[in-house]
Amino acid sequence: MPGQMVHLEIPAGDTAKATEFWGGLFGWKWQAFEGSPSEYLMTRFSETTGGAIYKPDPSDKRGTRVYFDVDDVNAGAARVKQLGGEAGEAMPVPGMGWFSICKDTEGNEFGLWQNDESATMPTA
Repeated sequence: MPGQMVHLEIPAGDTAKATEFWGGLFGWKWQAFEGSPSEYLMTRFSETTGGAIYKPDPSDKRGTRVYFDVDDVNAGAARVKQLGGEAGEAMPVPGMGWFSICKDTEGNEFGLWQNDESATMPTA
């Protein structure tokens, strides 16, 4: 459903401590996302929403990021720009879908997400 929150990313310097905290608070179970270039632990909130705790790059100062569902990530990114925000190029998550990192007019980061099981990495 367009506009619904579908994913939440929480950065953590100590992922074990963070997963223990959030798991203890809400009962969330964590599983490593295979194929991620860095530590990325995922959980499910419901059939259609989930979250992750990840170890950020030292230069990453963005904080928590929410991703919203869209029917078409490219059209959504174009709409963000039309409304005065910023939107990055769509990036694939193979076998899952596409995302675009955006900023609203106040500089707040968020993501757009399009489900697409046929998403693949571009070939060079």
